[in-house]
Amino acid sequence: MHRRTLLLAGGLAPLARPALAQPSEPSAEPTPILFIHGNGDHSALWLTTLWRFESNGYPRDRLATLDLENPLARDDDDIPQALRSSAEDFARATARAVTALRRRTGAARVALVGNSRGGFPIRQHIATAEGAAEVSHAILCGTPNHGVWDTDWRTGSEFNGRSAVLQRLNIGLTSDVPLGTACLTLRSDSQDLYAQPEGRFIGRPSTPTGVDATSPELRGATNMVLPGLDHRETAYSPRAFREIFRFITGREPASLDIEPEARPRISGRITATPGGVPTNRPLPGAQVEIFRVDATGARIGPALYQRIVRGDGAWGPVPVSPEWPLELVVSAAEHPTTHYYRQPFLRSSTVVQLRPARPPSAEDQLVPALVLFTRPRGYFGIPRDVVLLDGTEPDYTQVPRGVPASAVITARLSAERIGTPITALFNHQRMAGRAWPGAEGRIAVLELN
Repeated sequence: MHRRTLLLAGGLAPLARPALAQPSEPSAEPTPILFIHGNGDHSALWLTTLWRFESNGYPRDRLATLDLENPLARDDDDIPQALRSSAEDFARATARAVTALRRRTGAARVALVGNSRGGFPIRQHIATAEGAAEVSHAILCGTPNHGVWDTDWRTGSEFNGRSAVLQRLNIGLTSDVPLGTACLTLRSDSQDLYAQPEGRFIGRPSTPTGVDATSPELRGATNMVLPGLDHRETAYSPRAFREIFRFITGREPASLDIEPEARPRISGRITATPGGVPTNRPLPGAQVEIFRVDATGARIGPALYQRIVRGDGAWGPVPVSPEWPLELVVSAAEHPTTHYYRQPFLRSSTVVQLRPARPPSAEDQLVPALVLFTRPRGYFGIPRDVVLLDGTEPDYTQVPRGVPASAVITARLSAERIGTPITALFNHQRMAGRAWPGAEGRIAVLELN
């Protein structure tokens, strides 16, 4: 029942050096890597991780991502639910992606990296002899391997440690990891909202969850603690990248920085959010427009690109500069027109996935202008972080104090602010956009890379 846990300091020097997987021979091609998103998410969350691998010399064609068509889990894994997926759906999609990556690269084995729910299909894949033979490394980042809760409440959910899904995966006598696959788990010390002993983050305040911060750990794995990081940062932060890179390659990355390209080219897909439910289903007929903007969010010249997407939802590629902030506008019937303000794209990417914002609530439909500030690759935490939107720190109803638990904050603005610059600050990162009229069904989103 022993789990080996390594506690790492916030900097780069570990208190105890982890057991690294054996690197390939110097002449061998780098191990292909498949990155798998978490619940309700998409491949775009791996954007900066992919850039960091490339900046350390990893060939772009050895890196792949998966987009599950319906990324939200069912409330009960055994009961079909519209626009939701079962654990088996996710496992089948992962198996297909592994096969495709092996065929494309000619590699016998690949590495799998998953965030949160994305770790479950990795475990299901390597639980079989055939799957384990295909996977050299399995890295699970913030995956609730022993449940977000472990009680008799909603036992059919795959996030319950008593669910059939997790009971099957955790059945090993001495190890939860098959022989021959090197496994690393990355977890927070106490800042993961889905590894808490009390249930306020799952809608059950003051109720014991039956789990604690050690839920992501596995017997037989190298279990590593990254102090201070939140649930998503255990996958998408520079700190997590360092450990993922080291575990797969057996060496330190040369840099945690992203090396800009001279002329990046960006592309992706537009996907639907029917009724506010996030999916990775294409949204045919949607339009994307891309504008260069200045430091205040004002447009510079005409659109760089404009396209109405077809059946696959694909758009691009679009040449940009690593110095240009951009406005990406997504419009589609029955969805809000969404003005995404983005920091410069430092490198090329094919996973700039775009979803229209969720429809505003009935109350917010009466607000003259809505501006959202989002952090897809982590959460806002106060007092851990400095967070300001339009010069104001969000109140506790938007960002709970203590454990980082919110990735979106909202500014509700008067009609006088429409068209004016709106600034956002997250620690050392500052960006700006413009407010748009809500009466026209428009929402502005300031999204951090």
